[in-house]
Amino acid sequence: MSRIIAIVNQKGGVGKTATAVNLAATLAACEQRVLLLDCDPQGNASTGFGLRKNGPQPSLYQFLIGQSTLSQVIRPVVAPWLDVIPSSPDLSGAEIELVSASSRESWLRKRLHGAIDQYDFVLLDCPPSLGLLTVNGLVAADSVLVPLQCEFYAMEGMSQLLRTLELVRRGLNPTLQLGGILLTMFDENVSGQVQIAKEVRQHLGLKVFTTVIPRHTAVSEAPSFGKPVIWYDLHSAGSRAYLQLAQEILTKKDAKP
Repeated sequence: MSRIIAIVNQKGGVGKTATAVNLAATLAACEQRVLLLDCDPQGNASTGFGLRKNGPQPSLYQFLIGQSTLSQVIRPVVAPWLDVIPSSPDLSGAEIELVSASSRESWLRKRLHGAIDQYDFVLLDCPPSLGLLTVNGLVAADSVLVPLQCEFYAMEGMSQLLRTLELVRRGLNPTLQLGGILLTMFDENVSGQVQIAKEVRQHLGLKVFTTVIPRHTAVSEAPSFGKPVIWYDLHSAGSRAYLQLAQEILTKKDAKP
């Protein structure tokens, strides 16, 4: 069975989509079969792979509401092992349409059920909010990866996110796990960030990935070229960090309970 990971943080600008795009690319580089779903109406993950958000082809919206099958919405990218389901502006209307729907929190899980067995990993890039699209991602997922910028405001929202995960676990997805917290956009020369990173590790221990994603020019430049960082600059510190993250996740996946 596929391992479904929701990449979630209700705060924008913390490296969530960068993590989704670059983790998908690095897992694929490790010869894992990967499907990335761009669940954010802004469509930044789609842009990160050079995919058009307003093209004539169906997107995640059509798949979510049942107008298109999985094979109809998948878009292959230039790298082997990797497929992407792009977002579109239409997805912003899905939350309104789902409000009155039966079992509205479970639509994505039902649509994915049985359709993704050919993948080792399914990554869900969720919107920077705790709305219905994000809840659908949490209900569909096996685990949650939380990118966390080492700054005060990002830390402040962590407790709210953890409460939301617990509510989803209790009421909608009892098998949902906190897969890990990923420290992102880290600058070791900023003493405040070093202190926050230390506090996060003290409070959450093994739930924090060993890998730390540095603030690096290549990571921020790569999306403007429609590329993950390993396609843009393989030898950069950002590429090395995301490759290390992929290896850490693979090690966790293979570990015996």
